[in-house]
Amino acid sequence: MRVLGIDPGLTRCGVGVVDGAVGRPLTLVAAGVVRTPAGDDLARRLLEVERGVEEWLDTHRPDAVAVERVFAQHNVSTVIGTAQASAVALTCAARRGLPTALHTPSEVKAAVTGSGRAEKPQVQAMVARLLRLAAAPRPADAADAVALAICHIWRGGAQDRVARAKQEFARKVELARRDRPAAPRRPQQEEVTEA
Repeated sequence: MRVLGIDPGLTRCGVGVVDGAVGRPLTLVAAGVVRTPAGDDLARRLLEVERGVEEWLDTHRPDAVAVERVFAQHNVSTVIGTAQASAVALTCAARRGLPTALHTPSEVKAAVTGSGRAEKPQVQAMVARLLRLAAAPRPADAADAVALAICHIWRGGAQDRVARAKQEFARKVELARRDRPAAPRRPQQEEVTEA
């Protein structure tokens, strides 16, 4: 499975592509950032993020896209910009019919390090170790995107299998319900009144 991880942001949107499967070695395909100038108009910046994500999708042709779930921060303008960049990334993937998933930072940390409270240096060290690299991808936004891709390969695949199994079970239940012969009708008893 090839996954494009996206760490959304307006100034630097981290992107990373990883190949792998549960129980198999992971391979880094590419990592980088899509940058936009802070002084540009918001609409223009979002358009640049879209162009950058589309270019990564065209170049690397992932099977799925994993995006970091936006969480509340104290700086509202940062949250809004991150959420807008996230929406652009999800839209790009949806336009191509690619499966998408949102993973929280603690889910990513837990998947990569075993602890949802790991610090960034721990996550980066594990990313490098898991991918057999001398150092984690730079800048940090690219390493975060790669960690998202790893998280999705390890967690998202299992979640997808559970969802498919539930759908298959529901389909079989519905087919069994349709194929079941109707219960025979009981003859209606006439009410007898004494005269």
